[in-house]
Amino acid sequence: MAVLRAKAPGGRERWERTNYAGRTVELYAGPASALAVALAAGRVRPAAGFAVAVAGLCGAYDDLAGDHRRGFRAHLAALRDGEVTSGAVKLVGISAAGLVAGALMKERVVDKALAGVVIAGAAHFVNLVDVRPGRAAGAVVALGVPGMVRSELAAVAVGAGVAVLPDDLAERVMIGDAGAHALGAALGTAVVAGSGRVGLLVHAVAVVAAAVRGDHVSRFSSDGRWGLVAPARR
Repeated sequence: MAVLRAKAPGGRERWERTNYAGRTVELYAGPASALAVALAAGRVRPAAGFAVAVAGLCGAYDDLAGDHRRGFRAHLAALRDGEVTSGAVKLVGISAAGLVAGALMKERVVDKALAGVVIAGAAHFVNLVDVRPGRAAGAVVALGVPGMVRSELAAVAVGAGVAVLPDDLAERVMIGDAGAHALGAALGTAVVAGSGRVGLLVHAVAVVAAAVRGDHVSRFSSDGRWGLVAPARR
């Protein structure tokens, strides 16, 4: 993150965004955390590193070229009209990467398919909750800690979430789609590595349900009652 801040490829304006409260935040944490998670996950399971890297790249593309439409329905509707949105690129790219990683991480055909759904769905879920400071990183930490007893990949996701959470909560940085999708994909690979078929099925149903009810998930995540809010500024 320090290197990106010092170099600011393309100019500093490209790496700044206005958050929900009208404050200017930096995007350096997104690519930095995505790269860190991809490298760490790849050392544990190369297939997991691949899925995380693709998810991060697709998210970075959306951060830089996105049209700010949210939800599968909006992007699929645009695709039907002949418009290829950044969201459609993410949908195809992350789904394909999830299926490839799932196929490499599991042996049986059914498990391979379920694993792909879990990885891609987890990446999408974490991005859905990334609507307020600390929501995405906080969700990854909360959901990943229980899985650390079953998979080192969960520790990778949790470690990255903990690393960016303080600056995210303080509204100094925004992890953006690059960070959210990468952290989510890492969480998904951790579930795949530590679950049998029943566990995969339960998680697959959960992430599909979250995708179908994406608007509701995002609205719930934006609720201030979560307790993950930035400290008040004078």
